[in-house]
Amino acid sequence: MNWTASYERLKQSPLCVLLLSTKWGAWSLVCLYLSLFSGIVVGLQYDLSEPFYSTAALDLLIPYGKYFRSLHFYSSQFFFFFAVIHYICAFDKTDSYSHSRRILLVLTLPVILMLLFTGYVLRDDSTGASAGMIAEHILLALPVVGRILNEMLFSITDHGMQRVYLHHVISFDILLLMLAWDHLRRYPVKLSSYIMLSAVVLSFSIFIDAPLDPEELGRFYITGPWFFLGLQELLRYLSPVTAGVLIPGFFIALLAMLSPSHRWFRPMLGCIVAWLLIYMLLSISALLAHG
Repeated sequence: MNWTASYERLKQSPLCVLLLSTKWGAWSLVCLYLSLFSGIVVGLQYDLSEPFYSTAALDLLIPYGKYFRSLHFYSSQFFFFFAVIHYICAFDKTDSYSHSRRILLVLTLPVILMLLFTGYVLRDDSTGASAGMIAEHILLALPVVGRILNEMLFSITDHGMQRVYLHHVISFDILLLMLAWDHLRRYPVKLSSYIMLSAVVLSFSIFIDAPLDPEELGRFYITGPWFFLGLQELLRYLSPVTAGVLIPGFFIALLAMLSPSHRWFRPMLGCIVAWLLIYMLLSISALLAHG
């Protein structure tokens, strides 16, 4: 009872009231619209046979190419951030959802991460190439189904960026829409209602360029995408299956089962918080040691 009372008092604090009253889900969706729009422009210039060259050429040779690549990158990042905040702030409401609906919404998290991840890989710079190599290594380490999954999802060594590009622009987008469709149709969002947010994201991309990391002589350790750092650090100590599949899978399973009315709610929430703290420490360790 004391924990419940403290939680209710926390919700009444000015900061929590502000957070809970902000329409994070709508903000996330607006950023997704901007990401899809800019992604069309970027995708039209992308060359599967010369991925890094076409990415660099977009910055150097295509009018406003650097801007549209930055817009695509940052609007995608904001889409993910706002979606996570939306899930946290709206978590209480999920208690009224069916178990299947809750699972579908939780599964959108790994799909969004795969969209971000394949975007990094497609750049084929040092970060993207490293991320793609590690992803293949993890999949190939899986017994029985590893080679099949790698052939379906990446297969960069044998087929270049063909499969990664297909999944980034089609497969994962369709899968995300399927998983979130029931939720999205209940809460329609118009871009015209969020002109200020759109202007902020559009302006942000003018002043801060999207990253592009060319190969550097003498550089032996290359860090992957920011959300991949903790996993990359785990791979130094644990097997690819444990670090790349079992530990992230455990976190997703906990999220899928987490419900305010569940009798094991507090222990599961504690496990999730501990997992996130450990992952954050691993990410910071990777940055400090190899940044």
